[in-house]
Parts: sequence; structure tokens; C-alpha cells
Amino acid sequence: MNYRHQFHAGNFADVMKHVLLGQLMHALQKKEKGFLILDTHSGRGTYDLVRAEVGQTLKRVPEHPAGIGRLLAEGGKDAPHATFPWPAAIREYVELVRAFDQSHGNCDGPVRFYPGSPWIARRLMRPQDRLALCELQEDECLALRAAFAGEERTAVHEIDGYTGLRAMLPPPEKRALVLIDPPYEAPDEWARLVSGLGGALKRSPSAVYAVWYPLTERARLAAFAEELLALRPPPTLVAELEIAGEGAGLRMRGCGLVIINPPWQFEVEVKPVLDWMARELAQAPGARASLRWLVPE
Repeated sequence: MNYRHQFHAGNFADVMKHVLLGQLMHALQKKEKGFLILDTHSGRGTYDLVRAEVGQTLKRVPEHPAGIGRLLAEGGKDAPHATFPWPAAIREYVELVRAFDQSHGNCDGPVRFYPGSPWIARRLMRPQDRLALCELQEDECLALRAAFAGEERTAVHEIDGYTGLRAMLPPPEKRALVLIDPPYEAPDEWARLVSGLGGALKRSPSAVYAVWYPLTERARLAAFAEELLALRPPPTLVAELEIAGEGAGLRMRGCGLVIINPPWQFEVEVKPVLDWMARELAQAPGARASLRWLVPE
């Protein structure tokens, strides 16, 4: 596996994924009882966006300026290009990213240090919540373990994320939010994802599962939806963000999040946030956001 999220950190897909992760955590925190946050493909947790311009052998065009870069402005004010008021979820996310960047010593200029989903979750956790991070790549896991050394109620595991699903569900807390964000690099990734979800749903049917995926081949996504339906899942909501229409020629023109067991009225809360992102993160005509029930409530 050669995938390194370093080169994609802070792009529009990260913005969408991390904003919705925060909203899911807040929705679950409406109840006092703690819950497990399980991140199956955690990466290294902290990303230096300056290094995002350097590939394995060649310089790369960084993706973060069209993502988090659009949402950050000098002086802590709304980005000057923003044409609509900021939703509270966007503002919280931007403030979290800015505070994380400053905590790593970057107090002036453009954002440099970006938090991955492990740090988004850790910063939003309550004392009664617990975080489990899975990362199979040895060097990424070493960086993740060093970053989270000494963090309370947080465990880092050098294991495959799908193994993590089997090992950590159901949790003692009886409540869980499971983020599944694989690299989609292996030929059998989709099959492993569906298989992993099927087993997880049998062990922990009431957990909230958030599965990120790229919008690339529609045929593959249609097959994925059919395979999910074959699992006979509980209520399942699909949120998608497209930053360009199909004719834009972008390699990845959008992304989605399948949410199994979404919190009550989550779709009502997330719709204006998705619509805002579609307007403010658009890269070409045809940008839009959508919500649909794969399995109705």
C-alpha cells in the first residue's frame, strides 16, 4: 500500500469529512453517556501542508488551497470570498484547525499544520468518550503513536482497520461512532469494505457508521449501494458533495459519506452545511450537494 494522505490533507474532501464528523460527534453527545470513536484508517494524524507540495519523486500541486485554504483568512474573520453566512459547524471546524495549527507553532501566515480525523475527534471528545485509532502502515502508525502519546482515553493500534472492526465491536460503552475512510487503492477495497461492514453490523447493529468514499466511477458506486442494501442495514443516509459537474474533467469531482444509523434529524442539521460547502468550495460549474435515504427511517 503506497497511499499517503499527506498529499491530499486539507482538500475539499477533508473539509466535508471533518465537518460532518464533528456534527456526528455533537449529535451523539446530546446524551450524557460516553461512546467509542473508532477510526479504522487513521493515517498519521498530523499533516504538514508545506510538504504536500512534494511528492515521492516530483513536486505536486497542493490540494489544500482549494479546501481549508478557502475557509481561512487573516485576522480570524470570514474568508473575504464567502458569499453566504458561515454555518456554526463550519466556523467551529475552522477555529479548530486554526487552533491546532497554532499549537504546532505556526501563528502567522497561511495554515501549515492540519489535523487529521484522529485529532478532530480527540479535540471534540468529552472525558467520558473514548478514542481507538487503527493504522496498518508502520511509519504512519509510529507517527500517530508519537503524536498521541500520553493522551487519555486514546489508544493507537497497528492493525488493519477491518481487523479493528472485528476486535473492537461491540464496545463496552454500548455506543459507538465508527469512521471508515480507506484509501480505495487496493483492487479488493470495496469488497473488503462491504464485508467488514456486514460483520460489524452483526456485532454492533446500533452503532453509527460513517463511510467516506470518492465520487469517481458511478458504476462502482451503484454497485456499492446494491451491496450495502444486500446487508439489510438499519436506516442509512447518503450525503454527497460535488465540487464540479461530470464534464469538468476532474479526477475526483466530489465525495460522499454513507451514514448508517444517523442521529435523529441529522439530515436536517447537515443540509444547510452541505449546501454552503457546495457553493464555497465549487471548482467548476455543476457543483452541488445532495442528501438521500438509501434505507429510510
